[in-house]
Amino acid sequence: MSPLPLPEQTSSAPDMTFDRMLETVRYDGVYPTRERAEEVTRAVLAALGRQLTGDERVALAARLPSEAARIFAGQVPDTEPLTGWGMVKDLATRTGGTPATARWDTGTVLAVVARLAGPDLLDRILAQLPSGYALLFGRAELVQAA
Repeated sequence: MSPLPLPEQTSSAPDMTFDRMLETVRYDGVYPTRERAEEVTRAVLAALGRQLTGDERVALAARLPSEAARIFAGQVPDTEPLTGWGMVKDLATRTGGTPATARWDTGTVLAVVARLAGPDLLDRILAQLPSGYALLFGRAELVQAA
């Protein structure tokens, strides 16, 4: 649970500051310091920025706090998007962490991003990304039976 509830985002202007976002990540992820929460947040936002393109990218950037939006939008999207697990492994490699800690970090930050995005935008984001991202955003990954 977040120390402060996040309002449902319905406009293009975020109601959360970057400092509040970091405090939420710190609390939710049980990180020992604000600096660690910021390091994790920056790494995960950059990783997501390398995966998301198009209108969803623009819409999400508009809902993030300005500093978070700069980190996210400052990344050049990969030509071959990674699966959710692929993004976690890539993050672990880039940060020198383990896949387990990268998974924790990713889920912590993306849960906050999901609340900022709101359910409609999150649905559009998940429809664009390869498999494996729903769980990272705190949702069940539903697949159709063959």
